[in-house]
Amino acid sequence: MSIGELLAATVPMVRTLNLEYLETSPEQAVVALPDQDEYRNHVGGPHAGAMFTLGESASGAVVLAAFGDQLARAVPLPVNAEIAFKKIALGPVRATATLGRPAADVVAELDAGERPEFPVTVAIQRADGAVTGEMTVTWTLRPNG
Repeated sequence: MSIGELLAATVPMVRTLNLEYLETSPEQAVVALPDQDEYRNHVGGPHAGAMFTLGESASGAVVLAAFGDQLARAVPLPVNAEIAFKKIALGPVRATATLGRPAADVVAELDAGERPEFPVTVAIQRADGAVTGEMTVTWTLRPNG
C-alpha cells in the first residue's frame, strides 16, 4: 500500500476532499485538490480551509515518507502551521511539500533522547503554475511512552 493509499484509508478528511497523492518521497510530496463546487469560496476558488488541509496533508505525506521507519518509537505530530495566501486560486490546485531539514539530523536528535522539531515548507499552485499560497508546518517526532 502506498503512502497516499494509506492516508486515504485512515484520514477521513483526505477522502472528504478527494485529495490525490501524486508523489511521495522522503524529500517531497505532491498532493492535488480537484476543483469541486462544494469546496469553493465566495470568489469561485477552493476555500481557504480546503487549501490549508491540502497543504497540511502534503506535509504529513512527506513526514510519513521520511520517518515511517521511526513509527515504532515515535509519533509524528504537527506543532504549528502558518499559511499565506498569495494569489486567487481557481480550478484544481496542488501542494508540493518539502522536508526542511535532513531526515538523518532529525533521527539523530531522536536517538539522543530529544523531541526533534523540523519544518516542512509547502507551495500551493494553480494549474498554470502560479503560486497561490505558501505554508510552513512545523512537525515533531514525539517519542512513544
